[in-house]
Amino acid sequence: MSERYGYVPHRLLRHRVRDIASGTEGELMAVINENVSDSALREHWVELAYIRGASGREFTTAVGNIERAAVPPGAPPG
Repeated sequence: MSERYGYVPHRLLRHRVRDIASGTEGELMAVINENVSDSALREHWVELAYIRGASGREFTTAVGNIERAAVPPGAPPG
């Protein structure tokens, strides 16, 4: 089996984003092409977005579920 993950460049890295599936907002920390298969015979790769929420904990969602979030009043544009 090959490597289990690889980093992917993304235009919203280090910007405030919103996960449209949950409505949760945070900073996009990484996009990773990750092998989520449980077998060496058939690999299954997905692109996951790692978002750091207000609590400091990171969560994942599909890359297709992220969009740029509105900048809160008084916050520097990011």
